[in-house]
Amino acid sequence: MFSLVRGHEKSGGTDDGGTGDDGAEAGGSGIRTGRRAKALRITGLALAGLLVLGAGAAGWVYWQLNDNITGVDIDNALGDDRPARAAVAPSSSPSPGASATAQPLPTGSLNILVLGSDSRSGEENRALGGGDSGGARSDTAMVVHLDAGRSAATVVSIPRDTLVDRPSCPLEDGEATSPASGVMFNSAYEVGGPVCAVKTVESLTDVRMDHYVEIDFSGFARLVDALGGVTVTTEEDIDDDRSHLTLDAGTHHLDGTDALALARTRYDIGDGSDLGRIGLQHRLVKALLEQIADEDLLTSPTRLYQVADTVTGSLTTDTGLDSLGELTRLAQSLRGLPSDGVTTLTMPVVPAPWDRNRVVADEPEAGELWASLR
Repeated sequence: MFSLVRGHEKSGGTDDGGTGDDGAEAGGSGIRTGRRAKALRITGLALAGLLVLGAGAAGWVYWQLNDNITGVDIDNALGDDRPARAAVAPSSSPSPGASATAQPLPTGSLNILVLGSDSRSGEENRALGGGDSGGARSDTAMVVHLDAGRSAATVVSIPRDTLVDRPSCPLEDGEATSPASGVMFNSAYEVGGPVCAVKTVESLTDVRMDHYVEIDFSGFARLVDALGGVTVTTEEDIDDDRSHLTLDAGTHHLDGTDALALARTRYDIGDGSDLGRIGLQHRLVKALLEQIADEDLLTSPTRLYQVADTVTGSLTTDTGLDSLGELTRLAQSLRGLPSDGVTTLTMPVVPAPWDRNRVVADEPEAGELWASLR
């Protein structure tokens, strides 16, 4: 572009080495050529400026989204005393049209521990959580198993009321938590954060958690709002004073606050146990998957950025997923996974013999379920 502009500037000069201005005074064609050269030069500079600005904006967006994600080095903290990893299947080839340097997408089976934390840190979380304490527990726990080939998935919920043997967990200060028997499952996160949550799940299931993903109250609510809400059908009336949700039985389009309230509703459905709440959470998962599948975010860069900013800003992950590139590769590997290919289950449990308000794993059924995910 710029060599072409310089060529036009020369054509406006005189044979005796005069300047372009002298050539312009010698005739109308020189004036037109000079103006054309100036216009081309301005156009070239403008295009170059736009390209620089566009690259800068893209770089800023990537940096912003990448910087949103909080990572926890769980692998380093837990070391090698863990269940074995699943056999790694060959990766798939890059999709047609992808860059020649693009890395193949992973296709092997994968287990991801997904936690919804009831953190009250921050004004928004306290308002949504209805509390003012600074601690946090794993309000929701799901093991997401992706089959080899990534065409089917199984989501297994672990009731928060499950009594477990909690192992000793390493802490950031070099100390460790004390092991404990017959304690609430969600206490692991409370005493040792994500590292202890992962170690406790692996101890309970003997399944290696390849990745860890956590989202808090406000993050979930913002995600639902960024997607335009979610449509869910309930089979019974809900009037729960604790989650502050009132709904008639039927189909409802919920905003983020009400969707979060539905995910936390427990005492006004079924027998008031955590099992009824898990059923509602499974409906929400399916509804959100369908909502995401129906959204054509690529046609709206503004909405795409809003969703991406909300998702990345709400996540804590292990260091294997704490970059935009890693999350994108995981998402791309799931592009062939339909919402009806997702099976939702709850770990088989029975009431604890010594505490009817708590549950314990129902064996051998629970063990057989976890073995199927290895």
